[in-house]
Amino acid sequence: MFEEASEVFDNMFKSSFPLTFIVFIPAVLILVSPLPAEAAHEFTVYRMQQYDLQGQPYGTRNAILNTEARTVEAEVLSRRCVIMRLADFSYEEYQKALRQSAGAVVIILPKNMSAVPQDIVQQFMELEPEMLATETIVPVYFAMEDDELLSIYTQTLTSSSSQGSLSAAEVLLHTATANGFQMVTSGAQSKAISDWAITSLEGRLAGVGGEDLPTIVVVAHYDSFGVAPWLSYGADSNGSGVSMLLELARLFSKLYTYKRTHAGYNLLFFVSGGGKFNYQGTKRWLEDNLDHTDSSLLQDNVAFVLCLDTLGNGDSLHLHVSKPPKEGTPQYSLLKELEMVVLSQYPEVKFSMVHKKINLADDMLAWEHERFGIRRLPAFTLSHLPSHRLAQRSSIMDVRPHVDVKKLSRNTKVVAEALARVIYNLTEKGAPGDLQIFTEQMQVQEEQLSAVVDWLTAQPRAAQLVDKDSSVVSTLEYHLGHYLKDVKRHYVKADKRDPEFVFYDQLKQTMNAYRVKPAIFDLLLAVCIAAYLGMMYLAIQNFGVLYSVVRRITQPKTKTH
Repeated sequence: MFEEASEVFDNMFKSSFPLTFIVFIPAVLILVSPLPAEAAHEFTVYRMQQYDLQGQPYGTRNAILNTEARTVEAEVLSRRCVIMRLADFSYEEYQKALRQSAGAVVIILPKNMSAVPQDIVQQFMELEPEMLATETIVPVYFAMEDDELLSIYTQTLTSSSSQGSLSAAEVLLHTATANGFQMVTSGAQSKAISDWAITSLEGRLAGVGGEDLPTIVVVAHYDSFGVAPWLSYGADSNGSGVSMLLELARLFSKLYTYKRTHAGYNLLFFVSGGGKFNYQGTKRWLEDNLDHTDSSLLQDNVAFVLCLDTLGNGDSLHLHVSKPPKEGTPQYSLLKELEMVVLSQYPEVKFSMVHKKINLADDMLAWEHERFGIRRLPAFTLSHLPSHRLAQRSSIMDVRPHVDVKKLSRNTKVVAEALARVIYNLTEKGAPGDLQIFTEQMQVQEEQLSAVVDWLTAQPRAAQLVDKDSSVVSTLEYHLGHYLKDVKRHYVKADKRDPEFVFYDQLKQTMNAYRVKPAIFDLLLAVCIAAYLGMMYLAIQNFGVLYSVVRRITQPKTKTH
């Protein structure tokens, strides 16, 4: 019976190769085909800055990512997604990934940024401007660390590190059998945002005693900046400046409510947008007030402009000026009053004037007061930073714990007392330097300052994220309207023909990490399948011979007597 079956199968397969192909190939493919890729983890990523300023491109120019993950320890990074942790991040390794034409870079940040060691924070702060100094084609993303993402990083690190110590054959086998992760973003390619409006706000307290009263302007920009817009909370720069401006508006609105303390100065408060982009909001506001209108407080008798920037920490106060004030001017009076208040009431604070000329050849202005100085308005910036080059002014590391509310309250008191001494001419009237005006019901409210800083740092305030309908703008407008009169908005849009600034979208995306086998695994699997099918084909074509051999081997031997 077996001999007959052998002949039947032998004849069928020899004469019906297409039938053999149809029967066996689908069966094999069904058995060996891999399961659909399973998403190992889905997480939110925040893209590096992408913008054009005065025709110069900055940041990453790409947003699409679909490539296999590696860590920087791997020998080959070309067309790979290089994953780094902040604790191990260095500019040299970042540049290594860019030089090897990596497909993307993902930097993992800790959940609690305030718990990062100070040396790592300072190092990354100093690297952020270098990362943004020139454009890069490689997509660069930031992600907040969680258990799943940390596991992906650890597995990828183990896979990348082990390859350097293995032989060529071991590397090939390891590469073919190891599990990897395919990093894929869900968004589209980035494109320029058209008709984006930067919003600024102004309000005023009118003085009493005549028409041609001197005007004091108090300015602070509200937007934040960092290497990634969605991670830029700007606590000290410039949440502290905005909170101080609102508190000064509250204090002086009370003084201007009563006839006895209603001073002969107009107070103009301006909360500017686009401060981190060369003070675009301030520039347009000045143009509107000085070039496009006949009636403006800025056209008349401006005593001085005081810009508030980064005042939430430190035991120093620096008055940055483009031109030292001359004796007998209101600017000189404010300088002397600040010195007197600090010396008499807060001797622990170190006060100084920092002189720096405006360099029109620079792409970026150093401080906001330089915008006013270009238009020949007397202005200066007060900050606890001695230089505009310090990294904390433009960093994602500038988070809420970087603001010491007690020091912010003290600095607010210093500014309020000095302004009041100028407005009411107290020094010439013989008032002692240690006279405190803002006490008891008029004292600086530390809780109010803290609440404003908490609110400002609860959401990112990058200029690309704060549109005219943003809650940031509407809330600031509400608070200014509570204390000031004639509160109004000012908008600035980039010129369509020759835009000074261009913003881009796709700054926040969802990324999926899929657990996959490497491409060489598919090649190895295809070779094994081909070998298997070849062996099966030869066995089928020679089924009779194979059966005879098997029969002889398995047939029991007969005993001979």
